[in-house]
Amino acid sequence: MRLLQWTIPQEQSGQTVRHLVKIRWQLSSGMLARIKFREGGILLNGRPVTVRAKVQTGDLLQVDVSDPPGSNPNILPVNYPLDILFEDEDLLIINKPAGIAIHPAALTEETVTIAGAAIHHMESDSFHCVTRLDRGTTGAMVIAKTGYVHARCMALLHSQQFYREYLGLCVGAPEPSSGTIDLPIGREPGSLLRRAIDPQGLEAQTHYKTLLRHNGLALLQLLPVTGRTHQLRLHLSAIGHPLAGDWLYGTEDHSLITRPALHSSRVQLVHPLTGQHLDITAPLPEDMNRLLPR
Repeated sequence: MRLLQWTIPQEQSGQTVRHLVKIRWQLSSGMLARIKFREGGILLNGRPVTVRAKVQTGDLLQVDVSDPPGSNPNILPVNYPLDILFEDEDLLIINKPAGIAIHPAALTEETVTIAGAAIHHMESDSFHCVTRLDRGTTGAMVIAKTGYVHARCMALLHSQQFYREYLGLCVGAPEPSSGTIDLPIGREPGSLLRRAIDPQGLEAQTHYKTLLRHNGLALLQLLPVTGRTHQLRLHLSAIGHPLAGDWLYGTEDHSLITRPALHSSRVQLVHPLTGQHLDITAPLPEDMNRLLPR
């Protein structure tokens, strides 16, 4: 159970529960409607109240924002060790390994998924991915423990309160050495997987900066402004410098690396409930690190 609680200060005395939960915890009208019909969903000094109840100084207001049981019935828990970078009541941030999908794929059987490992670790059936990473992408990945926290995180995702940084090894070196790729992205006709640059597609921007060059590769810092599917991979391919090992938008070369050379190296965010500034980094994995100068 995730129970939010707040002791009412003098300046809020006389206000309604409905008003306070919206300004204090930014509960949507839809979520509030679900909570108010839940047994013990809203308590004032330990007693159930309606959203029309008025509070007094020193009252203890509690709201249950837990997910209902059975929120993710299709996810099977699996005992798989997670590399945990940060965890509290609301967030789980892991260092995702390569080769593991977040969710079970529609056409394949997945013995291990990030979702399954996460719900096993959290001893819960609730899984809400905030920052999605492809199967082959490694690094820092943010998971919310409730739908409420997920909604709060998603509201921050493309703001200054949520920063994402990637490192990628591309073939060749972009010119200029830093800049912005601004190319809209849509689905590739006839493909269930591939995306394509499409003038009629969704707006997509990526900032990049070349950090070093070595043996025909360049290490780039990549900052996605938007979060389209395959955005970083497709944008680099579109400017003629696909990620090393990218079998979908470049050239597969297992002698170099067995996956697209992309790593989520850093996430910074303001915790949506505590206000804590989180700065989480994930070290570059060995398969990318070995392609750099020693």
